[in-house]
Amino acid sequence: MENKKWDLVALASIPLIMTLGNSMLIPILPQISRALGISSFMVSMLITVYAVVAILLIPIAGYLSDRYGRKKIIIPSLIIAAAGGGVSAVAAWLMDGMGAYTVILAGRLLQGIGAAGAFPIVIPLVGDMFKEEEEVSKSLGIIETSNTFGKVVSPILGAFLGSIIWYLPFIAIPALCLISILLVIFLVKPPKHKENKQSVREFLKTTKEVLHEKGRWLYAIFAIGGIAMFGVFGVLFYLSEILESTYQLKGVLKGLVLAIPLAGLCLASFLAGKFIGNNKTAMKWTGFTGMTLLTASLIITGFSDQIYFVISLMTIGSIGIGLTLPCMDTLLTEGVEKEQRGTITSLYSSMRFIGVSLGPPVVSLLLGANHWVLFIVLAAVSGIGALLTFFAVKPEEREQGRGGGSSRKMQFKKPHGLSNRNLARK
Repeated sequence: MENKKWDLVALASIPLIMTLGNSMLIPILPQISRALGISSFMVSMLITVYAVVAILLIPIAGYLSDRYGRKKIIIPSLIIAAAGGGVSAVAAWLMDGMGAYTVILAGRLLQGIGAAGAFPIVIPLVGDMFKEEEEVSKSLGIIETSNTFGKVVSPILGAFLGSIIWYLPFIAIPALCLISILLVIFLVKPPKHKENKQSVREFLKTTKEVLHEKGRWLYAIFAIGGIAMFGVFGVLFYLSEILESTYQLKGVLKGLVLAIPLAGLCLASFLAGKFIGNNKTAMKWTGFTGMTLLTASLIITGFSDQIYFVISLMTIGSIGIGLTLPCMDTLLTEGVEKEQRGTITSLYSSMRFIGVSLGPPVVSLLLGANHWVLFIVLAAVSGIGALLTFFAVKPEEREQGRGGGSSRKMQFKKPHGLSNRNLARK
């Protein structure tokens, strides 16, 4: 892993910058609402439209990365994301009212198109770059840590920039994307890609076979990833609204408060990636513990809206999410053959984006309801994630000697379509 240190630095910049480009807007959503004269639900669409278009295009990006190579998809995607950020920035700067909102929304849609081929492709690329499962686990832990660190920094940076000029976070997006583009171009050296000649029909058939053979645990991991992100963005939207409307916290101070639960998430992601190694059973139970922590914290939060109480419980819940995500990433990446890895992990990323897209609007609609109702709904959703982790994620392990030692490797039946076309990993 040491000789790929700079590759990892460059790849880790992608989730960091993609997260900043999205989450920086959360602390300034009330400002955007006031500046443009739009409702809370309409402003939440700036987060949702970005995620929805990514959901639709991520599987296509995954297929293209399997066929033509990861880096060839990541770089153009980052350029598109930068262009989308630029469109939103110009609209916010030069226009106002509903006209500005419409163009900003279009820019966010374009940014979502770029996001579809950026961070989701990083996960399978890490799986391609390392042969040992323990190295993959540690590297994906770093990638998730970068992702969550972006969530820690984003409310502080977004609030700071917004306190200067409300649309400054939009202007920062193209500049951040440019940094990542240069790092990927010059530092990432992926393994030689053998072009996959599958037709679209063959691709769809093989993907269907993979999902049929491994569907139970794959669908569970897809859902768990979506539920985790629903929890993150739902809680962030809730905190952003009440900190400003109820407690009159604005600017950097508000950003610092939002960063507290996210810092717990970041630290938990780093530690989970570092210590779970290649033990699939440990990944399952760490993920289950994380989802249980999230569910319990949301239930207890429902009994009080006192801000110190809410922040403390949300930090515990965020730690739970941080424990879960690296485990799900690694189980998925190591459980799928290399030739299908981009496609399957892209479906997982789509589910995560579904969580991102649903969190803010669902919470915005529930804000008018009782505090207890809001958090019981969130707890019920996360409880489903805990149950899925317990009952559906069942890695089967066997001891397999390698060079005099032993390692633990998950066994799955290979789909017939893969073996027939010599696509299975050899």
